[in-house]
Formats: sequence, structure tokens, C-alpha cells
Amino acid sequence: MTSAPRPPSPAAVRQATADQPPTLSYLVQGMDCASCVAKVERLVGGLPGTGEVSTSFTRQTLKLQLDETRTPRQTLEQHLRSLGYVPTLQGGDPATPVTHGGGHAHEHAHGHSHAPAAGPAQPWHQSPQGRLVLLSGALLAAAWVLSFAAPALSTAAFVAATLLGVWPLARRAVASARLGDPFSINMLVSLAATGAVLIGQAAEGAVVVFFFAVGELLEGVAAGRARAGIQALAALAPKTALLLPDSAAGSAGAAREVPADTLRAGQTVQVNPGARVPADGTVLGGTSGVDDSPVTGESVPAVKSVGDRVFAGSINGDGLLTVRVDREASDNTIARITAMVEEAEASRAPTARFIDRFSRVYTPGVVLVSALVATVPPLLLGGDWHTWLYRGISLLLIGCPCALVLSVPAAITSGVSAGARRGLLIKGGAALESIGGVRSVAFDKTGTLTAGHPRVTDVHPVGGTREDVLRLAAAAEAGSSHPLARAVLDAARGLNVPAVTDARALPGRAVTARLSGTEAGAGREVTVSSPGHAATLTDIAPDVQAQVRRLEEQGRTAVLVLLGEQGGQVAPEVRGVIGLRDEPRPDAAPALAALHRLGVRTVMLTGDNTRTAQAIADDLRRAGAPELEVHAALLPEDKLRLIRDLQAHGRVAMIGDGINDAPALAQADVGIAMGGGTDVALETADAALLREQVSGVADLIALSRATMSNIRVNIAFALGLKAVFLITTLLGYTNLWMAVLADTGATAIVTANALRLLRWQPPSHPAAPAPAAHPEAA
Repeated sequence: MTSAPRPPSPAAVRQATADQPPTLSYLVQGMDCASCVAKVERLVGGLPGTGEVSTSFTRQTLKLQLDETRTPRQTLEQHLRSLGYVPTLQGGDPATPVTHGGGHAHEHAHGHSHAPAAGPAQPWHQSPQGRLVLLSGALLAAAWVLSFAAPALSTAAFVAATLLGVWPLARRAVASARLGDPFSINMLVSLAATGAVLIGQAAEGAVVVFFFAVGELLEGVAAGRARAGIQALAALAPKTALLLPDSAAGSAGAAREVPADTLRAGQTVQVNPGARVPADGTVLGGTSGVDDSPVTGESVPAVKSVGDRVFAGSINGDGLLTVRVDREASDNTIARITAMVEEAEASRAPTARFIDRFSRVYTPGVVLVSALVATVPPLLLGGDWHTWLYRGISLLLIGCPCALVLSVPAAITSGVSAGARRGLLIKGGAALESIGGVRSVAFDKTGTLTAGHPRVTDVHPVGGTREDVLRLAAAAEAGSSHPLARAVLDAARGLNVPAVTDARALPGRAVTARLSGTEAGAGREVTVSSPGHAATLTDIAPDVQAQVRRLEEQGRTAVLVLLGEQGGQVAPEVRGVIGLRDEPRPDAAPALAALHRLGVRTVMLTGDNTRTAQAIADDLRRAGAPELEVHAALLPEDKLRLIRDLQAHGRVAMIGDGINDAPALAQADVGIAMGGGTDVALETADAALLREQVSGVADLIALSRATMSNIRVNIAFALGLKAVFLITTLLGYTNLWMAVLADTGATAIVTANALRLLRWQPPSHPAAPAPAAHPEAA
């Protein structure tokens, strides 16, 4: 018999950990767009001894494991600097920045040049790229003025302006070629500008370099705007908190101000009126309207009282709240949103991967076609060398893939950021692209289509009042934590509930207690029982039985309230019937109707019994929802099987909030977790609804479709414009500066079109306010 494998010893674990290369973390200035991230990942991933490479466009960071016996740290940093990035080792000495050509632009991930990223508040004209634009523009203007005053000097000025811009591009082009990417945009622009000088078109070469620099500056500004929403969100949580003494430890005294990032789960904080909540937590005392819009995008403040959850960064209204900290700063909602957006950068959309592969073939093809256009007509057809060289150089610029490559990541980044600011968290470009193409949406019932907790819906007294029934039921349930007991206690809030003794529970059947105190009836036993168990205790009148059947046919849980005589010699009498049910969410029916308008099939998957599930579906239909397909009494493996069956008819999205939903969420093409669900569901899902409103499902689909429409427009525009300029260049109608505008202009327009997604509004909600800088906590 084979023995079970032994777990590794602590010494072996320590040795394995010691054998792993150390993890380095860099701030990479200049890695300011999604394409830059891809470039850095390819560079670093190709070096010997590197592993676990991860990058973040949002934070401009690079993390990797590095075996310095194979690739020294200095070599890695030198390669990054050779492409124009400025790496700074976090938690150590900064890598020495090397300025090339006075701090000129670095190579973009698809070949562009960028200056090292300035801080968020740095004006564009103070950045290295801005200074390059101003200097080259000044030289270009001076050369133009000299063309009137001293034509002989103007040529030299145009050549100087061209060489000034070409020099850093050429250095980056050589570095890129040495690292395995010979056909970069820097190479194309360098060849075009140098060729223009050689054929006596220095003025047009200077214009080409200037327009190219302007385009890169505009692209960097646009990239910063795309990141701004998430960076502002990360700054929402206040820096300080008012920590209350630990009463359990016997501490006393007033609240004291502490850094918010030092708070630990279980501590208690005070949130003054008008202050921001310093941590995710649960309200222990007080009632106040809390504005969650900075975090969830929900425009209407919600009233929060004891037992309700609050988010870090939310704004307290006019009440004083005492809040128990549930999550530390590194794991609060804002931190998780930021982490999910960073994960989104690593998960590239299929369209982005296709465009990337296409551009690797497209760019060498452009160089080949340009060479043929420049040489074949003069050699074989007797064409003029100057004319065809000029047209070949123009083709180099027209063929630049900048706009094409940027069309997808710019839109994906904007779409993910727009969703995050409105409580729609999407973990990746692949998920964002898939959501819009779903044909079916499967909903878990409890906590998704319903509120997730039962409430009292019906009270039918027998020989008394509604209040009498609730008072007796609440007395028996007072010591129970069962969800049905909590619902009864909530319904009896504000009533004079009698005291009891000898409370006990019969699991699955009843709870009983003996009335005490000086009220009439003291000593009598009150019982809250299932109908089946009640029938063993006393005779149930036919009208009461009919009432129970009616409630159960409506999908409600029916319980009987019995009151026995003192001494128990006489069978207890029925004092009332209470109906309870987990009711549909108010927004569930409109959400299903919205999905129906989008052409999406809706299905309910639940472990509850068929009668209850069908009753919920009937209520939703009466509230305006279309026909809902119901599958009830399901185990987790049954949900998994049904998801696979639905996938035979197209992509499927699954929405759930519980641990038992995790397998189905993983199996579905797109898993969507409700924001209030378990951590398991949130980690398994591809997207999450932070507002805990099921209407967010239709919003996610609408956002995905808007993003994909934006991408299709960008790609069509980029390719169409290049096709037009290709034809006009071959016919001799396009000059060099028009050719560079075809590239730079298309890049600017594509980026601006992608940024429109930042203003996207969910169809079912008003516009969410943009996150703003927070005041310090009082």
C-alpha cells in the first residue's frame, strides 16, 4: 500500500525559498501607456534569469524575480534606460538616470518616443517631451523666418531642427534593434527625416520631426488622463482616522488621531459628520446618511445604521458613526478596485493580441513596400530618382502603425476606468470584450435576484391582533440567530416584547420559551413552529391550514405561533400564522427587462425548491420582467452542468455571490460577482458589481459593447486614413508633412475617441461624479 506523500519539512521550505531569486520592484518613469507596458514586459521577459514579471500601467511599476548571476541588475537597468525609461528601485537606491540628448523622448512600446513621466501635477511644458517640442518648434519657426531674411541660413536652421529631433529617435531605434525590434517607429521616422535631408528637403524633414514630437506629447497627456480616474480613486481614503479606546481591554479616554494605514481589523473608529470613512467596516453605533458615490458611483446617499457596511472613502453625512474596522488599508475596497484595474492590464483583449501580431508583420511590410516604391520605378521604368525616393520616404511615415496599435489598449483602459468609477469592476481586457458578446445570463437566486435575507410578508392573527402575534413570536425568537428569527425580530421592532425564560430550539421544527414577568399569561409556553411540527402538538383548524397552503403556494415560508396553558395539560392554541420570504430586489425586474432589450436570454439557477423559485419568477414577471427560465433544487455540480448546456448556444455570463457559486462562475465565459458576496466568489469572477445592484449586469454589457464599438471605429479610421494617403502618395498628391499628419493626426484622433469612454454613463443610472481629492479626516 502506497503511503501518502509527506509534506516538505520547514527546512526544505526555507531552502526552496532561499533558492528563488529575489523580487525587485521598480518605478519606471515613462512607462505611461498600455503599449509601453507590453514593450517592457517583452524586453524583461527575454533576459536570462528573469521570472514572475508583472507590470502596472496605473502605477508605472515593474516587479520581477531576477537571478543576478545570469543578468546583473545594472544590465537590466541599462536596457531600460537605453529605451528611454528611467527605472528607480523601490526600497533601495534609485537607479542612476541617464539622460540621452538632454532628456529626450524614449521609445514607445510600439516604437514611439516619450519623455520620462512627469508627476501628476507637472505641466506639459516642464516635461522633457514638452521641452523638446518647444525647442524644435522654436528652431522650426526661426528657420521659417530666416527663409525670408537670409535664405542661405534657413537651410542650415532646417537641418539643425531635423537633426535635433532625429538624434534621440535614432539612438532609441538602434537600441531597440539591438534588443530584437529592428522595425520600430523610431527607425521609420529616423529613416524618413534623414532621407528628407539627403534629398534636399530639410524643411519638410524638420516639420516631420516637429509634428511627430507634438503627437507624442499629446499621446502622453491623453495617457495621463486615462489613468487619472483610478489614481484619484486610490487617494480617496483619508490619511488619518479617529481611533477609539479598546473597551474590551479596559482602556479609557477620548478618540485619538492615528494614520489610517495603521488600522487593524477589529479596532473601532469614530467618523465625525462630514468626514470620510477611513476603512471598510461595520457600523456599531449611530445612524447617518452616507455618500458612497466616490467609491460606487451611486448618486443617492444611503442611510447607514447599526449592522450596515461602509466603505473606505465614503463621505459621512450629518450623524456621528462608530465603525468597526473589517479590512486593513491594503485590503479595503479602494485597494481592491485598484488591484483589479491593474490585473485588467495583464489580461489583454483578444483583439489587442491580434492587432499586436498584425503590427509585427505590417511594419516590416511597410519598409519593404517603401523600398520597392523608391527603387523599382527608377530602375525598371525610367522614373525620376528624386520623385520616387520622396514618395518612398512618405510611405515610411504613412505606414507607421501607431494609431492602429493604440486603438485597442487606449479604449480598453478607458472602458475599464469608466466602469471602475461607476461600481463596475472588470478584471481584464479579455473579460471586457467577452461580456458584450454573451447570449445568456444565468442568475443565482438568493442574494442576486433576491435581497439575500428573508423578511416577514404576512401576519394572520387567530383571535387577536397582528401586533399580539408578532410580540409572542419575537419573544420566542429573541435568543435565536436563525435568518427567520432575525426577520421576525425586525418586524416586531418597536413593540413591547415580553420577557421569557427556558428558551430552547428544536432544530428544523420549532423554538419555544416560557413567558415571564408580571404580565398576564406569565408561565405560559409560546412556540414558533413549522406547520408539520405544529400538527403534532395540536389540532389545526381548516381555515388555518388553508392559510398555510396559500402562503406556501406563493413561495413563502409559513410558521405557526402557538400559546400553551401553564402546566401543559391542555394542547396549545394557534394564535397566528406568519409568512416569510426572501423578496426580489427592487431593481431585479427592471434589470431583467434591460437584458431582454439587449437580446440576452435570462435564466435562474437556485438550490431552493421549485415552488419558491417559481413564485419569485412570477413576482418578477408581474413587476415587468420578461419570462425567466427557472431551474431549481440544484446542487453546485448541477449549476455547472447547466452552464455547460447553455454554452452550447453561445457565450454565458453567470452572476452569483456565494461559495457554492464559485464553480459555475469559473465555468462561465464571464463570471460576475455581486459586490457584497464572499471573497471566494469575488476572486473567481471576471467582474464584480460593487453597488450590489443586479442592474449592473446590463450596464456591464452596455459598457462592453460601447468599448468594442469604439475599438471598431478606431481600427476602421486608422486603416482607412492610411489607405487614402497611400493612394494619394503614389499619385504624387501627398508630401512629407501631410504624411506625418496621417500618422500623428490619426493617433491623436484615435486616442481622443478612446478617451470619450471615460464619460460613458450606465443606461440605468445617472452620471457618476468624478473622484475628487479628499479632505483630511477631522
